[in-house]
Amino acid sequence: MKIEKLSKKHLDDVWEIEKICFSSPWSREDLEKQINIETSHFLVAVEDGRAVGYMGLQIFSGQGYVTNVAVLPQYRQRGIAAMLINEQMKNQMDFITLEVRQSNTPAINLYTKMGFENVGVRPNFYSNPTENAIIMTRNFDE
Repeated sequence: MKIEKLSKKHLDDVWEIEKICFSSPWSREDLEKQINIETSHFLVAVEDGRAVGYMGLQIFSGQGYVTNVAVLPQYRQRGIAAMLINEQMKNQMDFITLEVRQSNTPAINLYTKMGFENVGVRPNFYSNPTENAIIMTRNFDE
């Protein structure tokens, strides 16, 4: 398994991951735009030349905002999401934060294990189906 920076060669795979993993996926065009945005830090997990997972992160003034973490179902439970998160946490940030569906217990457990704390709820944040989001944040010591 290799972790690589998102590039055009990964777009079809990442878009497929989006459609499989999310009820409201990003468009291929929106994913492609991230490649050239200075504040965007998108990584892909590649196995046998194919992206099997990815993580998007936006960093503004030392504040990290996770946009997406997704791994194809057949590749889950292999530590891929943790590898992506660990690699992203090497970026210079004061904190990193994300929203996760309240029902997504495996993701919540992973984020908790990686030092994120539940800091609040965004009511009805998600659609298809409508669901609250748990806000999880990890602060970094200076």
